[in-house]
Amino acid sequence: MTDSELINSLLSKDENAFRFLVEKYKNMVFKACFHILNNAEDAEDIAQEVFIEAFLSISGFRGDAKLSTWLYRISLNKSKNLLRKNRWQQLVQRFGKFITGEKSEFIEIEDHAAREAMHEIERTEEQQILWRAIDSLPENQRIAFTLNKYEELSYQEIADVMMTSVSAVESLIHRGKLNLQKKLLKQF
Repeated sequence: MTDSELINSLLSKDENAFRFLVEKYKNMVFKACFHILNNAEDAEDIAQEVFIEAFLSISGFRGDAKLSTWLYRISLNKSKNLLRKNRWQQLVQRFGKFITGEKSEFIEIEDHAAREAMHEIERTEEQQILWRAIDSLPENQRIAFTLNKYEELSYQEIADVMMTSVSAVESLIHRGKLNLQKKLLKQF
């Protein structure tokens, strides 16, 4: 089934088309979410939300980009929203306990989940250092870099996903590489 046939079937709210959409793009969407969130459980949850939103809002798909680009854009937006939400919760929990004198359960739960994720996804020490360096990049540099290096999207596709120009993407990736080099040189 071509993407245009798939879109037409989705517009008809065909559940088989939805299953086909998920099957065709589940790995791409999960990887995109994971490279932004760096957490498998969160990436799975957000990937599910991406497909639900795509199914419910397919009528909003303008067709000026590929279906995969549209799904990347939804993945990016939903992942960024979760990062913002998590940062806000962490701030509230960390500073809230100083104000109220209460112990923060959120941080304990988060630490436990992080330990479990680390056991599930065993990485070498070098990979961990690399991911920490990537995670410390400014948000747009990190997104552009991971979409290019890990998702292997072209600069044009990244520009479409991030809704910016190709030259802005080139600049983000270049600055991201320079920042990564600086961070990694400090580690080694």
